[in-house]
Amino acid sequence: MQVTVEIPDEFVSQIIPSGSDGSRLLLEESVAGAYREHRLTMEQVRQVLGFETCLQVDGFLQRHGVFDYTVADLDHDLSILDQLPAKAE
Repeated sequence: MQVTVEIPDEFVSQIIPSGSDGSRLLLEESVAGAYREHRLTMEQVRQVLGFETCLQVDGFLQRHGVFDYTVADLDHDLSILDQLPAKAE
């Protein structure tokens, strides 16, 4: 599907940085938002954006401020660390 978006001239420079591919930029912003809102999976992000690997998707998500590491994940990891034996000095 092809989508056309009308942006008033006075806002183009604020939305699309000079020298950027506006279509790709808007697609990436939309995909990042959809992933953040759990409407797309990581695999779907990979397919939509044409990435070859999940590592490319990880980098893309990090650049867009999307992190899947939650407070619950941190609590779990800290509980695992607490169970490890202390290092002998």
